[in-house]
Amino acid sequence: MSVKILEVNKDNDERRLDNYLISIYKNVPKSKIYNIIRKGEVRVNSGRVKPYLKIKTGDLIRIPPYLNIENSKPKKIDQKLKDDIKKNILYESSNFLIINKQHGIAVHSGSKNNFGIIDIVRSIYGDSLDLCHRIDKETSGCLVLAKNKKANKSFSNQLVNKNIKKKYLAILKGHLKKKKIVDTLIEKNLSGAQKSFINNDKGKDSLSIFKPLKKLNSSCLVEIEIFTGRTHQIRVQSSYIGHPVLNDEKYGDREFNKNIFNKKFQRMALHSSEIEFLDSDNKSIRIKAEPDDSFLDMFAFLK
Repeated sequence: MSVKILEVNKDNDERRLDNYLISIYKNVPKSKIYNIIRKGEVRVNSGRVKPYLKIKTGDLIRIPPYLNIENSKPKKIDQKLKDDIKKNILYESSNFLIINKQHGIAVHSGSKNNFGIIDIVRSIYGDSLDLCHRIDKETSGCLVLAKNKKANKSFSNQLVNKNIKKKYLAILKGHLKKKKIVDTLIEKNLSGAQKSFINNDKGKDSLSIFKPLKKLNSSCLVEIEIFTGRTHQIRVQSSYIGHPVLNDEKYGDREFNKNIFNKKFQRMALHSSEIEFLDSDNKSIRIKAEPDDSFLDMFAFLK
């Protein structure tokens, strides 16, 4: 089988290369797509590129032949997973679908996940749905999906222009005494377990406001509003200010978590509680997601 050449049409102009390929090769794990881009097996206009490249109308993308074979393998989704998604729909219009994602499920498939939220949702609604943004596997709460390319582009533009409001609930180590504005630069880590770190010399601007809500046993419940969307932003900044998210395996205090929970709770104490943005017709959408039982049980245990 020979290589395949994809020509970018105007509907995908200015789209990130990784997101474009993920939308086409729906049965291929996201990690696999990133890997072949980094290896140079995917080329744009005959040149090696980065996953975050913004593709242009008329660009020619070279695809290795084995990727087309892998994409033809269908994924079997358990009916219970579909039913769980349906029960957790918070909002639906002709343009968007918003769900209250449960913790422990990744948004994309990968080397450790046979399928992700996007695969489950597409098995219900069809392949036209696409993720507008991502939240971590162990984070629960608001997740927005677009039903068409126009809606996806509208959401993306609002993200770039910082017009989307996002709030989270988190349980942090220690006691945050007052509202704190955390304005740092975050850089992606290309190696190691931690994907991001604070680098106030050359990172990307990352702004969050931490507002303490309730004092708990050796911890506190905090509302966090973020104004940028860097990888692991809340988790990195929480650790930076000395109040890491409880049960965060990458950036948290493992010894503290072990002592306070003694393995009673496994999930990370982070929940996407609210999101506000404009629909494609400029109608304001503001959605709140209640924390699931696992988050509430953790909160009750620490009261």
